[in-house]
Amino acid sequence: MPVLNEVTHVRAAVVSLLQQDYTGPFEVTLALGPSIDGTTELVEEMAAVDSRIRIVPNEVGSTPAGLNTAIRASKYAVVIRVDAHSVLPPDYARLAVETLERTAADNVGGIMDARGVSPFEKAVARAYGTRIGLGGTPHHVGGKEGTAETVYLGCFRTESILAVGLFDEGVKRGQDWDLNRRLREAGGTVWFTPRLRVLYRPRPSLAKLGRQMLSTGLWRGELARRYPAANGIRYFIPPVMVLGVTVGVLLGLAGVGQALWGTTPWLLIGFLLPAGYLAIVVGATIVVARPDGFRAVLNFLVVLPCIHFCWGIGFVLGFLKLTSNITAHTGR
Repeated sequence: MPVLNEVTHVRAAVVSLLQQDYTGPFEVTLALGPSIDGTTELVEEMAAVDSRIRIVPNEVGSTPAGLNTAIRASKYAVVIRVDAHSVLPPDYARLAVETLERTAADNVGGIMDARGVSPFEKAVARAYGTRIGLGGTPHHVGGKEGTAETVYLGCFRTESILAVGLFDEGVKRGQDWDLNRRLREAGGTVWFTPRLRVLYRPRPSLAKLGRQMLSTGLWRGELARRYPAANGIRYFIPPVMVLGVTVGVLLGLAGVGQALWGTTPWLLIGFLLPAGYLAIVVGATIVVARPDGFRAVLNFLVVLPCIHFCWGIGFVLGFLKLTSNITAHTGR
């Protein structure tokens, strides 16, 4: 587990690991970055009372660097990649290892089960778990067990990921997808099973969600440009939507100008594009967010466009190399 400034979540995450019902030997290796919020003291306190917790320094501080540091320090044949925002059910490690052995896969993973506490977090969780939110991939919405392009987190054969070079430390977001791509290209198997569900706590504010989505989009665009043959059409839907709505608004405003000048305002037809998108957002809100109550519905009306536009804008910037320092975008 890479850990950096996660004082709010790390205790629950680590406790869920220590409570696994896996009967074999295991250790919890925390790659500790240079935190400034009390995370270091909290992690050291937990390690002092449980010898299964092992701390290794992650001076770089990035997620892939922390993962690689922890993996290199590991002594076991299986590595389970976890996140400080995640809470694993007690049977996760046992089911993951059983599936790894049964399928002979190189990586096994399941569903990111996003759940919120506040109305805003509930709205984000709803968006994550629907096709209209993050595209409907199995590790977000579920599906049948079988081979997959990528999975959430992952239970890896150590020898397999060492053979393909571990995580690319130059990729600050999307490193899981990139590692799974290299595993598949090397002839390995990535396996999805809905039996594995990991509780995930979404970002608690619009600003943090927007920063996360912008960074995710930036790196997805960067990876789509680097490896064009490895990308599905779904990755291009949000940027096309952003461009369509933007062009529609500009055309509509030009139509307003036509009307003011006394000419036929035929460019007002451009407003149909943002109006159509707005109708989709409202319709999705009614269908998806209504069970969570009125406040969650209001938040969903903001959350969904935030995800779409921040991710889509980031994708365009990353794909066209329009950001000066993409490595600075980590989503934190």
